[in-house]
Formats: sequence, structure tokens, C-alpha cells
Amino acid sequence: MSPTESLPALLSVLRPHSALAVAVSGGVDSMVLAYVAHRFASYPVEAVHAVSPAVPAAATERVRRHALRHGWKLRLIDAGEMADPDYLRNPVDRCFHCKKNLYGRMGAIAGVPMASGTNVDDLSDFRPGLEAARQHGVIHPYVEAGLRKADIYALAQAHELDDLAALPAQPCLSSRIETGIGVDEAALRFIEKVELGLAALLPGQTSVRCRITAAGVVLECESVPEGAARQELEQWAATLCAQAGRRFAGVRPYRRGAAFLRVQAV
Repeated sequence: MSPTESLPALLSVLRPHSALAVAVSGGVDSMVLAYVAHRFASYPVEAVHAVSPAVPAAATERVRRHALRHGWKLRLIDAGEMADPDYLRNPVDRCFHCKKNLYGRMGAIAGVPMASGTNVDDLSDFRPGLEAARQHGVIHPYVEAGLRKADIYALAQAHELDDLAALPAQPCLSSRIETGIGVDEAALRFIEKVELGLAALLPGQTSVRCRITAAGVVLECESVPEGAARQELEQWAATLCAQAGRRFAGVRPYRRGAAFLRVQAV
């Protein structure tokens, strides 16, 4: 679907509402939705962003920057998931507990319909957060309009949102922790620090991950360096892990969702 088709389709879904609160994570989907709703809707639109140890600081800064640039009404909240023991134990449906807290908090303060950046491609994946959205009456404008991930990137490019059009997938930092290993702030800070370092050491690689697994800390990158470059990367990682009291378990190619062990009991 081209932007000349996807934009009218999206606007036809947004038009019937009289107000909207958009949950904005800092990723391309929710950011483009907030941009389109704010720019084209004839009613009040509020962008709501949850500040959390599980959200990279760069994502929060991106939300702030776009809100300032485009004149969004922005509300920063603490969704409270870090105080939820069901979330912290990191079960297979961790995302349900995250979204349950987010939408519960949003609903309590926004008082208007809530929208997410869920797109059609997401429906084919295991997304327990969608059940939390259903329970809180959250709408999914992209799904209603039939937009896929590629359509959203095309919209970002068409509206000269260049930083969003080049933005890789941005799942929360808790997604790096293997299912069943508890989420805690120290682990999230460590993951963020390592991934910032990885991005600097491996420029041009859009997907780099620091996984905390039962075997120890595993680094993932799109193209694993070879020879001396790999040895340098492994030594750097081993040093960071030792400083944090963690075991370094090696480097491997990037695998989407590698920390998610669905076979593990909740």
C-alpha cells in the first residue's frame, strides 16, 4: 500500500473519534501514529509515554524531541510495571502484565479512547499485550486500516520523518532477559549500557542485542566479526560482564526473540 493509499485509510479510521490518547513507546509504529493523529485529526490528541527502566533513554529522548518539533501534547507517566510482581518474574506472558499496567494507568488519567501502534503484521505473532489492550478497550488504527509494518515505514519516509524511517525494531529492554529469569533494574541498566557500547563498536549494524540467559550474557549482532575484531569484541564484553559480576557466554548472530522461551511454564 502506497502512502497515497495508506494515509486516507488511516485517517478514515481516526476521523470518527472526538479525542484520542496514543500510547507512544518511541518506536516507529507508535511515533508515526502520534504524528499523523496530531497533524490531521480535528480533535485533541495526547501522546502518552511511559518512562521506565525497561525503556531505553534514547527512546524517551526521541519522544521528547518529536513532541517539541511537532507541537504534540505529551504526557510522561510511570506505568507501574516495575512494582508488579507478575511482570518482574518474567513469565511467558510478561507483555500482558506490562500492557495491563500501561493501559490501566493511561485509562485512569486520559479519560478518552486509547490507541496503540499495533499493525497487521503483529497479529501473526504471539502478542499477549493484545489481550490487555482488548480488556481496556484500546483501539488499533493501523489494524482497522489494514496497514502493515512496511506501510508505516513508507508513511514515515513520505512525511520526511527520516529518523523514524531508518529506525530498526525497538522492543523494550526486558525482552533481552530470557523467559523465567526475573526482571530487575540492575539488569536493565546493564543491558542498555552494553547495547550502547555495541552500537558504537559495530557501526552500521542495525540489530545488536545483549541477552541475559541461563548460560550467561550473550551478545548478538547481524554480522559477527571475525579474527582479531571478534577477539576484541569478546574481551570488551568479558570485561564489562566481570565488572558487573556476570558471566560472559559468547557472541552469536542476531536472532529475533531469542530470549523468549515460549515452551517454559508461566
